[in-house]
Amino acid sequence: MAAANGGGAALFSEEELRDVSGVRRGEDFVEVTCGCTSHRYGDAVGRLRVYASGDLEVSCECTPGCREDKLTPSAFEKHSGRETAGKWRNTVWVMVQGEKVPLSKTALLKYYSLSHKSANGSHKGRNGRLSHRDEFIHCTECGKERRFRLRSKEECRIYHDALAKPNWTCADLTTDRVTCGDEEERASRKVLRGCFRSTSCTGCVKCVCFGCEICRFTDCGCQTCVDFYHNTKE
Repeated sequence: MAAANGGGAALFSEEELRDVSGVRRGEDFVEVTCGCTSHRYGDAVGRLRVYASGDLEVSCECTPGCREDKLTPSAFEKHSGRETAGKWRNTVWVMVQGEKVPLSKTALLKYYSLSHKSANGSHKGRNGRLSHRDEFIHCTECGKERRFRLRSKEECRIYHDALAKPNWTCADLTTDRVTCGDEEERASRKVLRGCFRSTSCTGCVKCVCFGCEICRFTDCGCQTCVDFYHNTKE
């Protein structure tokens, strides 16, 4: 497979990814086929993305209708039904020459390991920016909570504007095709909010931001944004 220029092409050498199944190189990540095996349910297969920041994300493909994505490897392990959860480095595998090989025995964790050794202060995301955990807003029509992912300035603006709208409804959600008739996320899924430090984090210095240039906006007249940019100029 031809490698893309820059970013993901430079994360791993051809030798490190030799014979690994499903390799795809993106602008700032490398993606491979992965899986986790439960004695009861069999293999749960997914797509693992590895970022230079050390972030690891799994999109589950255990069934055609599965909507579990952006899972940490630990959350993917639990979702698969693995009986002895908690050792994802050894239970989540990739296919190498047709054999299941634990992540711990591949080069795919080298950035994850480095990020944990050097971690200090606020956690920086894959682009070197402060990470924001996912947030939820209640629909005023059906009463269900809907998830907002805050991985980019655009996503933060969508959430920011939705939060400011007193009568926000599912119909206002432009990032996902969700209607009031769709089921609300399971409680077990809601606890997964994208914190890099802990899968079930309820809010910490790694994922809760009290204001930055990603989630505050110069063209917004709300008091929060006005105060933020006023204070940064002082």
